[in-house]
Amino acid sequence: MMQGKKAMKVFLFLCCVMLASASAAWAGPDRLPSVPAYQNNRAEAPAGQQLTPQVPLSPEAMTSSASQEYVLGVGDRIKLTVYGEGDLSGDYDVGSTGIIALPLIGDIQAAGHPIRAFENAVRGRLAQGYLRDPRVSAQVINYRPFFILGEVAKPGSYPYVNGMSILNAVALAGGYSYRADKSDVKLTRANDPARGEISVPETAVVMPGDIIRVPERFF
Repeated sequence: MMQGKKAMKVFLFLCCVMLASASAAWAGPDRLPSVPAYQNNRAEAPAGQQLTPQVPLSPEAMTSSASQEYVLGVGDRIKLTVYGEGDLSGDYDVGSTGIIALPLIGDIQAAGHPIRAFENAVRGRLAQGYLRDPRVSAQVINYRPFFILGEVAKPGSYPYVNGMSILNAVALAGGYSYRADKSDVKLTRANDPARGEISVPETAVVMPGDIIRVPERFF
């Protein structure tokens, strides 16, 4: 009786093995179900390149273009237009105290502020009981001078020309002296005096109010 049960178990095991072999042979490599590969949401960079991660812009980065707007300073002359109000429009200088005295609304701080901020200040002051929905536009018509010191033929202050470089500034000052160290020209930004002097190449852009210093070479 025990031998019959063992024989039956062996027979069933052999049947299972044969059925499994037959199923694999019938399916073949082309009939095997495909398993979808794992996919993520990252884009793949072309060969030899690396993707730069996309980081959301911070508020500071989003307003960086605004922070690079021209900042008014003492000596600038602006043209202010208040549409429909000829008596309030005109050309005004930023005084030594940094303010512009305007008719009707009085003194407005200008130095140290972007020109668009000055526009908004004038607009806000006019809207306080003077005009309904005032439209204001301001533009610089005469920039404050820049200064060049040290080893140039004619050190001093010179009228600013939009887009000028260090080399242009040196040319206005009569060129380098024979003692000039052309490789170590110093620049102090008018809008960032706390930064102090920085070394700049001759191609560096000059801004109104900047101070350029050409040092003397020692060999």
